[in-house]
Amino acid sequence: MKLTKSLILGSAAMFVGAGAQAADLPVKAKAVEYVKICSFYGAGFYYIPGTDTCIKLGGYVRAGTVLNSNGMYSSPLSGVGAAHNRLSNYYTSQSRFNFNVDTRTATEYGVLRTYADLAFTWTAGSYTGAGTTARNGSTAYSGSNPAGSGSGQVSGGNLSVYYAFMQFAGFTFGRAQSQFSSPWTNYPGNSYDGLPGGAGWEAVNQFAYTADFGQGVTASFSAEDQVARTSNVWNVSAASAAGLAAGTYGATDIGGSRTPDLIAALRVNQAWGLFQASVAAHNNHAAYYGASEVTGYPGDKWGWAGQLALSIKNIPTGAGDTINIQGVYTKGASIYNFHSYASSTYAMYGGTGLPGAYQSVGLAGVSDSVFVAGAGQELTTTYGFNGAYTHNWDPYWSTSVYGAWAAVRYNDTAQGYICGAFVATLALSSGAGGCNPNFNLAVVGTRTIWTPVKNLAFSAELTYAMLDQKYAGGSTIALPLQSGIAKPAATYELKDQNALTLLLRAQRNF
Repeated sequence: MKLTKSLILGSAAMFVGAGAQAADLPVKAKAVEYVKICSFYGAGFYYIPGTDTCIKLGGYVRAGTVLNSNGMYSSPLSGVGAAHNRLSNYYTSQSRFNFNVDTRTATEYGVLRTYADLAFTWTAGSYTGAGTTARNGSTAYSGSNPAGSGSGQVSGGNLSVYYAFMQFAGFTFGRAQSQFSSPWTNYPGNSYDGLPGGAGWEAVNQFAYTADFGQGVTASFSAEDQVARTSNVWNVSAASAAGLAAGTYGATDIGGSRTPDLIAALRVNQAWGLFQASVAAHNNHAAYYGASEVTGYPGDKWGWAGQLALSIKNIPTGAGDTINIQGVYTKGASIYNFHSYASSTYAMYGGTGLPGAYQSVGLAGVSDSVFVAGAGQELTTTYGFNGAYTHNWDPYWSTSVYGAWAAVRYNDTAQGYICGAFVATLALSSGAGGCNPNFNLAVVGTRTIWTPVKNLAFSAELTYAMLDQKYAGGSTIALPLQSGIAKPAATYELKDQNALTLLLRAQRNF
């Protein structure tokens, strides 16, 4: 018995010892999955470990200052910036961090792509006479989010979702560049945001399909967010003195969305350059004549826009030199010309030599349509163009010269509505004969960029904007007190105005 017990205990000890020795032996580790380069989609793509999806991360850090403007980057065309008094900024500064993610996966239906572009922005603001907390005994302090031309606000940060879309089998779903816009949108050779003559860069929610015919020829069809493509629908019967004094020719009277904007575009993109033709249909859906449903409403009216764009690459003046130009015509779809980053109302102040006038003012407004109670919508016509020539002096220096011109035209019926409100509410001293809400806007500028090292750029851009209003020469207007911009109730001369701005910018891409 003792012998049996000794054998059992000895065996147990042997197994315990063997187990301890086995635990001390090194175990073979799993192979490390290093990130691999994905060369199928260009430079900067890598495989996401453990998947067949490629990803590219990018973005930029930017710092800039605009002289003689309350906006980034736009001319002082309205608000405190255009008042040209002690409320106006001599400069406005901004800092931004941009981050984008691009993923692509090969499938039997083609490439499945997702793309998102986000920006975190901090913009300096301004002080306004908004009637809140008094500052320095006169002007007040406004804390609204920084945005737009001539807006008055304190410094503030915001997150912007520039793009967020998927592409699969020729389809695009999500917030992407409008199929109507040219590849350079409203930047043919500039950084200036307010250039008219095109649909602009602001992305829009859409459902689109692009057919690729080969040799760089494509055709796109899309249904896009109608709300993002509406400028102003004005009920002139509800016009106010304060609104008219700011270039707003009626109460905003836009109804809910009914149908998306319908877009078709044909593009030829080859080594010599690019040609594109685009058309858009836009439904104008107003709300009510008055404060309730029983007041009635005007019927819907469809507007439209058409655009031609041309880019010529590598012209004989130098390697990489380009010419970009586009022209657009709209009727009841003005935002395809005066896009969302261009101003839709204008109230610019300046000096005067007219006896009895306190100062001069240039007033103008852009709309898709106007109407009065009991009548239908009158669609607004616009047309314009923009373009630029860019020359590369050497690998480090380049200069562009750019310009734009756009016109807004109200028909005779619409002019009668607007000028009736002007005369009755604002006592236009020269009468209806001197009232003409049509106007032109022209912009010219030049930008020079220095790139001392790859992906680091310093630029200086000078822009001159000109408002050509059509009120009869020598006409005057009696404006009410405008406490928000510190303008007194007085007689003002109606006169063309202009603005000169300078943008200084540093940007590091990665």
